[in-house]
Amino acid sequence: MRILFFAQLKDATGCDAVELTPSSPLGAEQLWAELLKNFPKLAAHRSSVRLATHCEYAAPNALFAADDEIALIPPVSGG
Repeated sequence: MRILFFAQLKDATGCDAVELTPSSPLGAEQLWAELLKNFPKLAAHRSSVRLATHCEYAAPNALFAADDEIALIPPVSGG
């Protein structure tokens, strides 16, 4: 499972991506628990970040498989 970080999330984690190797699919809450264990500074952004996979925002009840690429999408403003 490859997790991608963008914008201020890169600053919070100190990297632009990380690999996780779960033994079974993870729900969104389980994924967040794993991420917060390794990157506690993400907690400040959690309420405004969306999870996306397969080029679409993930549903709150989505399951993420070991071979998924998951993007954490921070809020975006246009101009």
